[in-house]
Amino acid sequence: MKKREITLLIGLLIADQLTKYWIASTLPLYDSIEIIPNFFWLTYLRNTGAAWSLLEGQMGLFLLLASAAMIGMGYIFFTSKKSNKILRYALIFMFVGTLGNFIDRAVFGYVRDFLSFNTFGYMFPVFNVADMSLNVGAGLLILDAFLERKHEWKT
Repeated sequence: MKKREITLLIGLLIADQLTKYWIASTLPLYDSIEIIPNFFWLTYLRNTGAAWSLLEGQMGLFLLLASAAMIGMGYIFFTSKKSNKILRYALIFMFVGTLGNFIDRAVFGYVRDFLSFNTFGYMFPVFNVADMSLNVGAGLLILDAFLERKHEWKT
């Protein structure tokens, strides 16, 4: 692992855990502070499910699946070509997102969420830095797959 990759991994994980700590110690549960009128709020919630509170209360399942996913991502990362930067960064982002929420579930029994947006009249589910990291990683994976496919079309 390169120093840059380690720095990104540790930096994202620290950002995730510090922001969750800050929100939990600053804002009472279910309380909200409007930051940008009618668009962005800090809203402290505890999510005992997966994305959008799916499968609430299935903590053992989540911990097992997250463990398996992190092992798989680690394996793919360490067996991938160092030149495949998009894939490697996608895996780092996804690993950090999975680990950040895994830590919350293992320590607290829930995930601390706090970023709330109203986009075009739709109140998007409240999320956190780990969730953002997962989405960035997923986007990079899609980009990597598209670029691989595009390369295959040219040859």
